Amino acid sequence: MFTKPVLLVIAHGSRDPRHAATVHALVRRVRSLRPDVRVETGFLDFNIPSVQGVLESLAAEGVRDVVALPLLLTRAFHAKADIPAVLRDAPPQLRIRQAEVLGPSPLLMAALERRLYEAGLTPVDKSSTGVVLASAGSTDPEAIAVIAEIAREWRHTGWCAVRPAFASASLPRTEDAVRELRELGCERVAVAPYVLAPGFLPDRIARGAADADVLADVLGAAPEVARVLLERYDAARVPVLAAVGA
Repeated sequence: MFTKPVLLVIAHGSRDPRHAATVHALVRRVRSLRPDVRVETGFLDFNIPSVQGVLESLAAEGVRDVVALPLLLTRAFHAKADIPAVLRDAPPQLRIRQAEVLGPSPLLMAALERRLYEAGLTPVDKSSTGVVLASAGSTDPEAIAVIAEIAREWRHTGWCAVRPAFASASLPRTEDAVRELRELGCERVAVAPYVLAPGFLPDRIARGAADADVLADVLGAAPEVARVLLERYDAARVPVLAAVGA
């Protein structure tokens, strides 16, 4: 019997089947870490179930408290507009609180390093390796500033250099950042995709990494990502419970 608010993970959705498969793998990891929490998944577009459909099903079951967690790395348009709009149309008997997006977080930086080491780097390589922090991109200045700040912070952990890059909407592109790190004199260049799941934009990042020495995998169902989800859930559910006197 679940007594805590339902965690509704809200993913963007994609025509690429790898996207949904990765989201479901991440959700399975979250469930394994917290079997006392009911975790559901809804998609904004392309995939089913839709967010609205999940919310209607939960209301029909008699669920009252929901934490809606955007499966997003930055607080851009989807977190600020799309998701709040969907939640406003939820059945009125549901008490919903929108959790914060996943990033930035030290756990996500740890997941980025995990993926780089899985791709062949070692901690000994850090001081001679330049890293491209490659994100999907956004027209939102706040989201772009967050990526730039993550790159600055990551540089201070021992890498030769770290440069942000974007697959869309913003510059520089991945291939430009790879070239810049080469010109800077880094012994090797690695590309770390700061994206959650495979798809069109991650594929563009991969193409831009053609001249890099190392290309890491997407963050996916890394254990650190699952832990961030639960941190955001726990931070959001406390006000929900306080509001209902639990």
